[in-house]
Amino acid sequence: MDKPSFDDIYMELAENLSKKSHCVKAQVGAVVTKDTRIISLGYNGPPAGTHNCDEEWPQEGCPRDSKGSCSLALHAEQNAILYAANNHVTMQGSTLYVTLSPCIACARVIYTVGIKKVYYKNSYAEFKGIPTDEGVEFLKKFGVEVLRYKKQ
Repeated sequence: MDKPSFDDIYMELAENLSKKSHCVKAQVGAVVTKDTRIISLGYNGPPAGTHNCDEEWPQEGCPRDSKGSCSLALHAEQNAILYAANNHVTMQGSTLYVTLSPCIACARVIYTVGIKKVYYKNSYAEFKGIPTDEGVEFLKKFGVEVLRYKKQ
């Protein structure tokens, strides 16, 4: 029997976590690992204790900001990074698995906390209908290894 790779296990976990999202527009999951151990998890949605978009605005989702993005939600990467930071877990040298490639704002945070490798499943640019994955380009420019995930 073939054993799954850690990459497959962590991306599958990120996919399952995305199902917990209360976002009406997109469901995204993230897993942060270090030395084959999970150090944090996250999925997109509003800050804990505020509201659930799928319950409060089930048809259209939460209000949009000036750029057409969710005005209330945290991205999956942000939730995973914030949880780790709030619990004093260093992410220096860690790996991020995320079901949607990081936006530019998340990319800046990913770089700043010291994540060194990012696997993503789907393209944020394709999802948003924009020309380039700015977050991926930013991370690569500053030495973070970024790979589009392919199941092994």
